[in-house]
Parts: sequence; C-alpha cells; structure tokens
Amino acid sequence: MTKNKTEHKNTPDKADPGQTSAPETTEENQETALSQLEGDLARFKDLALRSQADFDNYRKRSTREKEDAIKYANATFLERLIPIFDNFELGLTAAKSSGEGASILAGFEMVAKQLGDFLADNGVQAVDAAGQPFDPNLHEAVAQEESADAPEGIVLRQLRKGYKLRDRLLRPATVIVSKGQPAV
Repeated sequence: MTKNKTEHKNTPDKADPGQTSAPETTEENQETALSQLEGDLARFKDLALRSQADFDNYRKRSTREKEDAIKYANATFLERLIPIFDNFELGLTAAKSSGEGASILAGFEMVAKQLGDFLADNGVQAVDAAGQPFDPNLHEAVAQEESADAPEGIVLRQLRKGYKLRDRLLRPATVIVSKGQPAV
C-alpha cells in the first residue's frame, strides 16, 4: 500500500509539461492587473477633467443668466409703459396741431420729456427706422409702396416707434417699406 501511495504523488521534477509554474502565472496576472489599473486611471482622469470642465461651463452659464436676469428685470414693466408713452405722444401731437392751450401744451411737453428720460435712464432706446434699410430683426413691415425717391428695401415711413432695452428688442418698429421705382 505504501508503494501505491508514493507512485501517485506528483513530484516537482515530474510536473506536467502543459501546466505553467505558479511564479510565472502570478507575474502575468500582476501585469494584466497593472495594465487594467492604468487603463482605469486614464479613464477616471479623463472623466474628472470632463466633469471639471462641465462644472466650469455651468458656473459661467449661471453667472451669465443671473446677470441677464438683473439686466432685464424691468423688461415687462417697460413693455407695458411704452404703449402709454406712445398714446401720450399722440395726444401731444394732436394738441400741438390744434394750437389751443399753450400752457397745457407746455405741461404735456414737460411730462413727455420726463417719460422719455425715464425710459432712457432704464436702458430703453427708440429704434430709428425712417430712411434706414429694412431690418426684419428691428422692423415690422405692414405695407410696401412704390417710391421714386427711395430704392427698394428702404423704410419710407414709421407708423409706430420700436424700442430696445439695451441690446434686446422690446417691440419692433411698424414701418412701410419702399418697393422701388414705380413701373412705367
């Protein structure tokens, strides 16, 4: 019996040629694990850089949106005030043409100046349209007319003023645009 037990034992010098030794396998496993870790490290570095860039972009966008919110906070109020100012100017024009009540007319002119100054102080600017090239970003064309004096695409008359709040359009100017020379 002891003879059989000793015959079946594997001895180190009689190892199976198909098997690799333990030290070589461990080195290969360590190299594979090391290359995986290096790949993971590179991937996580890239992810960290992208996350940092995304955060920086978010911070800049938030700052810009906050500045815009402050800059245009009065836009709704001013949009509602502009038609009142327009009607006041129409009344002032009608009062000037009637020629009566010079003292009342002078009072209205002072109030119109105060309203205009108030709008200007708050960043509102009138859009100058008459004689300018038609710009669909600033003007709203309601009609076209032939004109011997103005080439095609030039604003002939402004029917209603347009207004901008700093660089943002509050209301386009309503205009009549030239078709060009009349057909003969």
